[in-house]
Amino acid sequence: MISGRKSPPRRDVITSPRRDANTRISKHQRPTQSKPPSAVRQTYLSQDEQSQRFVADEDKFVLKQSKKKADIRVREGRAKPIDFLAFNLRYIDTDRDVFDDDDMDVQINVPAPTAVIEALNESEASELDAEIKSYHTLETSARNREYWTALRTLLADHRLRLKPMGPEARAVSAVTSDVDKILGPKSLEQLEKLEGQIEAKLRSDEVMDTDYWEQLLRNLQVYKAKARLKKICDTIRDNQLKLLGETDAGTIAGLTEGKTTAQAAMKDQPVVPTAISRPEPKIPLSGTSSAPPGTARFASSANEDFSQATKALYEREVARGVNEDEEIFTAEELVSSTTKPQWADKYRPRKPRYFNRVQMGYEWNKYNQTHYDHDNPPPKVVQGYKFNIFYPDLIDKTKAPTFKIIREHGRRKGESLAPAGEEDTCLIRFIAGPPYEDIAFRIVDREWDYSAKKDRGFKSSFDKGILQLHFQFKKIYYRK
Repeated sequence: MISGRKSPPRRDVITSPRRDANTRISKHQRPTQSKPPSAVRQTYLSQDEQSQRFVADEDKFVLKQSKKKADIRVREGRAKPIDFLAFNLRYIDTDRDVFDDDDMDVQINVPAPTAVIEALNESEASELDAEIKSYHTLETSARNREYWTALRTLLADHRLRLKPMGPEARAVSAVTSDVDKILGPKSLEQLEKLEGQIEAKLRSDEVMDTDYWEQLLRNLQVYKAKARLKKICDTIRDNQLKLLGETDAGTIAGLTEGKTTAQAAMKDQPVVPTAISRPEPKIPLSGTSSAPPGTARFASSANEDFSQATKALYEREVARGVNEDEEIFTAEELVSSTTKPQWADKYRPRKPRYFNRVQMGYEWNKYNQTHYDHDNPPPKVVQGYKFNIFYPDLIDKTKAPTFKIIREHGRRKGESLAPAGEEDTCLIRFIAGPPYEDIAFRIVDREWDYSAKKDRGFKSSFDKGILQLHFQFKKIYYRK
């Protein structure tokens, strides 16, 4: 007979074992996860540190190589915009190898960073932005990184200005002069203080023109970048002055744009550039100077045009740099003149500034085809010229400057007096009205290609104070 009492639970299904004093596990006896010995841990850390150090050393090497290549291209007159910007840092770079420097580097004149940026079109600006980003990523110097950051900000602002303006952009541009009056005179510290005040104003419940204050805040970032860049460029200038052994900052020309005085402009006298500039090397006029071409001024004379308008045009052209197949052209010749210009008593005669390039390339004539190949090419020869001469202060702007070819010793066009294997040369003389004197250059005397083909690039124009004469010589084709 089955009773109604419930059966006790089965002990064999209890999952927790009974513990008594003899079976307790001390916390000191509990199993722990195995850890690598200290020597092994140290090995792991060393490997990680070694990996990080390897990457850092590799980045440092790449950065040094980039700077070295930029220096070489500037010295040889093949600089791109990024090379001009990198070359500036040589005077403040604490991690620079002195063996990479050249004694003549301090004499090389490069355009102001702002002039480099302002000379770019959209595609060039996009390329420069990527190159600046690469430098910024690799840099470890705080000051150098600040330099590249400021340049990226100014470049972004320049690219924005290149875009077509819509209705909103035109409305914003209407207050540009007000913005410049507000922000232009302020120091970096004052701009940072104003930035905080504007941000606080925008966070408040105050009734205001929000679009105006937000636009002012955006513009303020650009002015802060300019102020930071100016501080760095001032340090660059000071260090360069020490290298030059100069004590008079007024003799230096070019790192950042200086402002001429109204009094000097009214007196029509040449202005000594302001202190925030760098030196213009004096190079002989022969065109065979041993000084590095770089972007150095070809000659410096007492009657040279130093007006602010000329300086701006010159720096903008310099900032365009030179292509791989181009070199700076320095073969200026003295102009013989027996009579004084009739207008010399009324206007002070001055020599125009210029920035010229010569195009070089290989000529595959029968001799060169026999003795050379593309792996072992012949010496380069002149294939054309690009003249850019600046006349911003021309009194009569309706009369464009002209040029003429002068062949000495009675030689006519097509005739040759040159020895075998050499080419004839001639003078090209540029003529303008007051207040500019004539200027001449010695060039190779060959037939020009006047075709309108894009790759030939013939151009003859006078616009916005710049006379441009670009031409290449006709190609002579040889049958193999």
